[in-house]
Amino acid sequence: MKKIFAALFITASFAFASAQTISFDKTTYDYGTVKNGSDGHRMFTVKNTGDKPLIISRVQASCGCTTPEWSQDPIMPGKTAQLKVGYNTTITGPFTKLIEVFSNDPQNSRSVINIKGTVEAPAQAQGQMMEMKSSEVATAKTAVLQPMQAARAEVAVKAEPAQKATKKTARKAAAK
Repeated sequence: MKKIFAALFITASFAFASAQTISFDKTTYDYGTVKNGSDGHRMFTVKNTGDKPLIISRVQASCGCTTPEWSQDPIMPGKTAQLKVGYNTTITGPFTKLIEVFSNDPQNSRSVINIKGTVEAPAQAQGQMMEMKSSEVATAKTAVLQPMQAARAEVAVKAEPAQKATKKTARKAAAK
């Protein structure tokens, strides 16, 4: 009887020990500094280190600027799959984003991976600003200010007759 219980206990412990297990080649992908508008897609490798099929049920990014793509197919024991993460590189400045990966791993049903980096400002705008000489800046200011000054003068001229009429009306009212 003791041998039967021991055999059942050992069999049950193997049943609980065997499962699907998720692991990643890296949990953070550092883009470094990238150019504005460049390819923002990077790949994470997901591996099933268990002995049952691993299923990634859902992948959720922390914001709309990050888009994950993955296969719905089960990852067999010892096999790998690719998780593609895209970041919108038209948004300039530093970024750090979280991506949640939900699977049937009993120990890690929710895993978190990260992307980070910095997107440079558009090169065209930077180049134009740096290439402008002080005389060009003065010319540009004049080109903007002259139409504004002309518009102010036009408004003042149109307002002048109304002011004269108001003064005449005020004099007539005072004379009565």
